[in-house]
Amino acid sequence: MRLPSSIFVSVSLFTAETTAALYLSSTYRSDGDQIWQGLTLLFTLVTSVLVQLTLTFIHRDLSRDRPLVLLLHILQLGPIVRCLEAFCIYGSVGRVEEPYVSITRKRQMPRGGQSEEVERQVGQAEGKLFTHRAAFARTSVIQAFLGSAPQLTLQLYICVLQQGVSIGRGTLMVISLLSIVYGALRCNILAIKIKYDDYEVDVRPAAYLCIFLWRSFEIATRVTVLVLFSSVLQLWILPVVLLNFFLFFLYPWVLFWQSHSPFPENIEKTLTRVGTTIVLCLLTFLYAGINMFCWSAVQLKLNDPDLINKSQNWYRMAVYYMLRFVENASLLLLWYIYKTDFYRFICAPLLVLQLLVAYAMAIFFMLVFYQFCHPCRKLFSSNMTQGLWDCSALLCLVCYAPDRDAIRPIEKAGLDPLAPDPTPHTETANDTSYDVANDTAYTMPNDTMTYDMPNDTTHEVLSEMNGDVSHSLSSNT
Repeated sequence: MRLPSSIFVSVSLFTAETTAALYLSSTYRSDGDQIWQGLTLLFTLVTSVLVQLTLTFIHRDLSRDRPLVLLLHILQLGPIVRCLEAFCIYGSVGRVEEPYVSITRKRQMPRGGQSEEVERQVGQAEGKLFTHRAAFARTSVIQAFLGSAPQLTLQLYICVLQQGVSIGRGTLMVISLLSIVYGALRCNILAIKIKYDDYEVDVRPAAYLCIFLWRSFEIATRVTVLVLFSSVLQLWILPVVLLNFFLFFLYPWVLFWQSHSPFPENIEKTLTRVGTTIVLCLLTFLYAGINMFCWSAVQLKLNDPDLINKSQNWYRMAVYYMLRFVENASLLLLWYIYKTDFYRFICAPLLVLQLLVAYAMAIFFMLVFYQFCHPCRKLFSSNMTQGLWDCSALLCLVCYAPDRDAIRPIEKAGLDPLAPDPTPHTETANDTSYDVANDTAYTMPNDTMTYDMPNDTTHEVLSEMNGDVSHSLSSNT
């Protein structure tokens, strides 16, 4: 069992960002900038409260007699306590004989056209550590896109207005960017483990590096474009942001309405219909926040029992990046047209070119990841490059061919990758998303572990983020 380094990274980013934000807000107060102080504290405290609520909900502390832990969560110290608890559990592994263990089965990646199943035993301590990993993986995503992303945008906007970067502000911006990239990386790994939950997934360092570069260029470019546009057209930035947000917020609900499916009732047994609706709204809210800044690797599908689409669709990804590239280029063009003498010391054409090239670099590293570094690329039914090329051809036919029948042959040519093996495992303790090789773990709805630990049902909320590809494609045609 590996060291829970992902938990340490999550808590370190959370603590560092909170501390830097509190220090920066104190400097704003001393300078008399009450508006910047209030917004800085708002993004920090809201994210901190959401993190505390998420950890409390996952570990079911409200239904257990743990008043001290609840008090520490109220004091916003919950992540630190959970991290110490996780390392204590890790240190106790092997010292005490487990009273009973559970058996998990995973398929190995195909070699020579054959895939073997591997069985392993999971002890009670390892299962508890697994729950901690899953909880901090979710909080990393929440912190990244509901707190760090708005915080980075705000601080960069202040830097542009004041034409300077202080030490405190620069430190907070760097930590926020790292937090966003780490959250996006966690989202990518989460998507891989959900879509290929029957397989033993081993994410190599090269894959992590490609994801890190891909997300760094993508997020940094997006934030810079939004800040530049808002600095010259302050009134128009609000419609742009709201349009993006509500499109992604309503899109899963529109697909759900078109499917005529019954209302999901399997989110949490103790939740009423109103509570389930609130949870689904929070889930789509997070989904919209992710897509505001970068492509969400996990696509929601509210009409699915698992609330997530497990297929990989090159068409939707290609459409997203094409439209996002056009949007970024349009916002930069408007900034270039309406820029004032405030930017006289900046070479505007060179800056525009650099930002467009940076976004193109993000797409390049994304292609490299899916083509060469994706741990499950052997399970793709079609080549990723060919799939995107077919998507481009499909878009051309949509634009120039009114006959819809001409599109269908291309739709069937290779946009549907090979789905994971649907054969269910009926072992008593089949943790269908546990992976020891990677320092990450997530719980699936059919988790029937035999040791005494809370059922990690929140993953059914956070991890199941993304729409149905095949349904979306067929709806469009």
